[in-house]
Amino acid sequence: MRSSSSLPTSVRTYGMHERADHLDFDIRFQGARNELTLPHRHAYFQIQVGIEGQSQQAIGGAVRPFGPRHLSFVLPYRVHVIPHPPEALYCIVNFDQRFLWPTLEVDALDLDDVSLARHPDLAPFLFQEYVDFAFDAADFARIRGWLDELQALNAGRGFGAKIAMRGIVQQIIGLACMRQEEALMRRSLQHNGRTSQRDALQRVLRYVRDNLDQPLSLTDAAAAAFLSPNYLANLLRKKTDRTFTELVTERRMERAKELLSSTSLLVREIAHQCGFTDEAYFNRRFRQWVGTTPRNFRRSHEAGTPG
Repeated sequence: MRSSSSLPTSVRTYGMHERADHLDFDIRFQGARNELTLPHRHAYFQIQVGIEGQSQQAIGGAVRPFGPRHLSFVLPYRVHVIPHPPEALYCIVNFDQRFLWPTLEVDALDLDDVSLARHPDLAPFLFQEYVDFAFDAADFARIRGWLDELQALNAGRGFGAKIAMRGIVQQIIGLACMRQEEALMRRSLQHNGRTSQRDALQRVLRYVRDNLDQPLSLTDAAAAAFLSPNYLANLLRKKTDRTFTELVTERRMERAKELLSSTSLLVREIAHQCGFTDEAYFNRRFRQWVGTTPRNFRRSHEAGTPG
């Protein structure tokens, strides 16, 4: 059903570095982190699994049941909350878009525009507002087994672990698609595709992505997207809960993390590629955003075993 109460006008958006121990994938059971009790967004995908305890989930503009043997599939930047009762048992799986779809070159804000014929595995995330993903005892026993496997693989992170984790997450999504095939296909046929606002955001995000090494201003980005600066500022606040400066900083930090973990470029070279002319200022901003210095981030990544 649709929610009869409006959401707070200010909704916080969380990054993986705030709610996970790894930047690509993480899994935890209840109690591992402070529970979020207010509607919020996050910049990554999430699957919540209800084990014990009856509740409900508010997602987008809908309120749907969430209890034992229920799964919730949360798309990046979708406002949601599941207020778990004190006795509840549940599991949360968080992952970055590139973890599961490394070749999907679509910004998280444009996932609504992806063809489901090409990526049917996005359907549970796109249509969670309209479909209840409840499983029978046999199916849920399989899911519980997969969660235990994910937890063990994530803890060890040995050679090939990431490949195995991707496969398990795909099995969970695949099972949800098979069990709710009729409902998901019905929603898919009603899928509206692009809207003018999504088109505008896509142009802005493409402009930012292609010019991260250059000075970026709200005025220039708005002109590139054929918008007024005021309209763009309001659109970003409405859709992402970010200012233009915050959005640019986030994308620059993501680019910096990618370069630090996948290249041998010097920190000052990475700073320049991310739009910072002053290496010291880049170091300060990176530490404020990520919680550690660029060099320590690189060392910690190098210390991990690739999967």
